[in-house]
Amino acid sequence: MKFLLDTHVMLWSAENSKRLSAKTMKLLQNDENELFFSVVSFWEISIKRALGRKDFYAEPRQLRHGLLGNGYHELQVTSEHAFTVETLPLVHRDPFDRMLIAQAMVEGAVLLTVDSIILRYPGPIQKV
Repeated sequence: MKFLLDTHVMLWSAENSKRLSAKTMKLLQNDENELFFSVVSFWEISIKRALGRKDFYAEPRQLRHGLLGNGYHELQVTSEHAFTVETLPLVHRDPFDRMLIAQAMVEGAVLLTVDSIILRYPGPIQKV
């Protein structure tokens, strides 16, 4: 199965955080699953680090290198992703979350998230 990690799940996965349940860690460690991270998450991390947000602590280049080294796949943004954002209901206006949802929809992946607002969107979204 294909999974796209939202930004916090990606950060927590990279550090093997106890914030992720044993069930989630098992899902992430299952070799049959394809795990994706989006360049959108690195855009978000870079902006929020520059603003001094403590929950976006990871150095983006090192994080990306580590994820790729552990078999994760990088998902670029395409025009189709951008077009799909327009079709989403305005549950909230966070551009990062909206693009991640659109990417999951277009790519046939399940978006893994801990964000209760994201869970209100239609589409392939799973709470972890």
